[in-house]
Amino acid sequence: MSSASSSDRESSRSASPEANGADAAPVEKKTFADLGVSPELCAACTSLGFKNPTDIQVESIPPALAGNDIIGIAQTGSGKTAAFTLPILQNLWENPQPFYALILAPTRELADQISKQVSALGAPIGVRSAVIVGGMDMMSQSIALSKRPHVIVATPGRLMDHLENTKGFSLKALKYLVLDEADRLLDLDFGPIIDKLLKVIPKERNTFLFSATLSTKVEKLKRASLNKPVQVKVAAKYSTVSTLQQYYVFFPEVQKDAYLFYLVNELSSSSMIIFTGTVDRAQRLSIMLNRLGFAAIPLHGQMSQSARLGSLNKFKSGGRKILVATDVASRGLDIPLVDLVINYDIPTNSKDYVHRVGRTARAGRSGKSITLTTQYDVVMLKGIEAAIGRQLPAFDVDKEAVAILSDRVAEAGRAAKIEMREQGNGGSGGARGRDKGRRGRDDDRDRDDDVVQGGMPQRKKFKKGGRR
Repeated sequence: MSSASSSDRESSRSASPEANGADAAPVEKKTFADLGVSPELCAACTSLGFKNPTDIQVESIPPALAGNDIIGIAQTGSGKTAAFTLPILQNLWENPQPFYALILAPTRELADQISKQVSALGAPIGVRSAVIVGGMDMMSQSIALSKRPHVIVATPGRLMDHLENTKGFSLKALKYLVLDEADRLLDLDFGPIIDKLLKVIPKERNTFLFSATLSTKVEKLKRASLNKPVQVKVAAKYSTVSTLQQYYVFFPEVQKDAYLFYLVNELSSSSMIIFTGTVDRAQRLSIMLNRLGFAAIPLHGQMSQSARLGSLNKFKSGGRKILVATDVASRGLDIPLVDLVINYDIPTNSKDYVHRVGRTARAGRSGKSITLTTQYDVVMLKGIEAAIGRQLPAFDVDKEAVAILSDRVAEAGRAAKIEMREQGNGGSGGARGRDKGRRGRDDDRDRDDDVVQGGMPQRKKFKKGGRR
């Protein structure tokens, strides 16, 4: 581990809390060139539509280029990926070598997204990157590592498997370590793996730690792995953007599906994400909505990795207007033009609420969120309102119309349950049997599944053949 740094040695910077999108208002209209970014990388930023740097980029890129460790406290969607990628790529251009940087992410989808941006920004200088995540074939990943990429983007469990089992793979020459969404990494109990990793990478390195909040676990990690870091804050602990309209709907628990269908039907012109607390509900609601005439697609951690990416890409491309997802989709993913977020299950804590509704109203656009609230959810709703500092208004609902829809929805719900039983207990349509060849003991170490992500205990029906 690198030398611990005390808080009194820590340099701190702050910026406007309004940096909530990739096109957030820049500080003093600075350009990337003003920050010291090379012409080649400035051109890459322009080609990707990055007109001006965001607050987190303005505050973190110059000290990162100067060789400082960075602690970036900012919400998702604030431009963090480019904030840590540009300094790495610029220094890589000046000192090219394989296995130059490692970026750790809590979920497979976020790792894939980060890798794509690294490749896009690094295209002018020929950067090679590799994605190392669970749910994919180990051998193909070993081949990718044998090509000696400059940047590795990984989830911790699968990375450690390769360090222990892939012949010739080592990170002894690593120059940069990035922990993205560090609070989420540690929430998912990756801590022991990260501690192990810190013992096998060089102590003399640069470390960038980016997090939405400074939890106790993140503070401990910061002290252990950063040396004289510059701390950059651009957001409050819990914040939602002003362009987001937030509502709740209150009703008896037994009418939950009917109210959901009413909202989907009334707001059918919107591109929407429906968040659930469990895999079972995400799969069931997706089937139910399809039977009711709406093209919905699921996304959850019990699907194979290829199926998860397929769902995400279909939704991003507009092939499906409704994504029914667990919290595997709530963090970090940049999904443009989401008009509406519906919380079918109220999130168990305020932080998850902020991240869920943050999927809409991004980059200065407007958006809407509606939280379904039953008699059992009132206390949690009040807690969310207290945390975000605002009282949510009730969304106007035609209760007579809901009553008319109830029988049709109940019939579709029953049919969805039957279909799930026929497919083999949900998941991705029985893919657990078909996917056994790609899933092994090593996947147990990638904790980006919905047993953890959903914040709820795993149901018995998923234990057989499933991962802990």
